[in-house]
Amino acid sequence: MIPLAIGAQAVPFALIGVDDKRHSLSDYADKPIVVVIFSCNHCPYVRAWEDRMVAIQSDYAPKGVQFLVINANDPVKYPEDDFPHMKQRAAEKGFNFPYLYDQTQEIARAYGATRTPEVFVFDSTRTLRYHGAIDDNYENPAAVKHHYLRDALDALLIGAQPPVTQTPPVGCTIKWRG
Repeated sequence: MIPLAIGAQAVPFALIGVDDKRHSLSDYADKPIVVVIFSCNHCPYVRAWEDRMVAIQSDYAPKGVQFLVINANDPVKYPEDDFPHMKQRAAEKGFNFPYLYDQTQEIARAYGATRTPEVFVFDSTRTLRYHGAIDDNYENPAAVKHHYLRDALDALLIGAQPPVTQTPPVGCTIKWRG
């Protein structure tokens, strides 16, 4: 699967969230930056980065950055990733962003996502400006040397090109149906 290329447009979507509301990409048209992250509940990489995801959303929300986190994993193979468990995980971790369910896996395929977590950062025109990992050390937040996502957000917020536009996504593979 080939991910969206840097410079590609965001693929529109409308997905149900753990708040039982439908969230469309277009609902966030007023946000200067939208970050789409493919995620799930069970993956140890996601679990290691979850607190940082919440912290980054908290730090950048006042600047107009909106995270949209999408779970596309097959709940038959991984029951812990089903919708009721998504609701439970979001509540436990205090998610401050919409946590959305891509039940058909159509959106993950359209984005070319293969990992959890996998980050896609779009500017105000919904042009992809960064794709990859959150930072360079999932195991130890104190040992992070490169804050890829934060650096991309900081650059875009001042109208600059992110210093790094692509890194390999690090994490579990998306669990495809069939």
